[in-house]
Amino acid sequence: MNSITLRKLWSVVEETQTPILLGLNDTDLIQQLLHQIQHKYRLSKEEMQAARHYLGDRLSLIRDMAH
Repeated sequence: MNSITLRKLWSVVEETQTPILLGLNDTDLIQQLLHQIQHKYRLSKEEMQAARHYLGDRLSLIRDMAH
């Protein structure tokens, strides 16, 4: 995943309200973030797949940052 896509992902994470980041289960949170990313940036199928894996691997960090 390139740095531009990473910036887009983290931008969406930072814009997402704390109750969503902390309140949804892992699967629903990833789906919510991917939906927001796709709506805002229109990533390719390959980029979305990479984003899904990236977010899944960093859910703990995302939730820690929301506190």
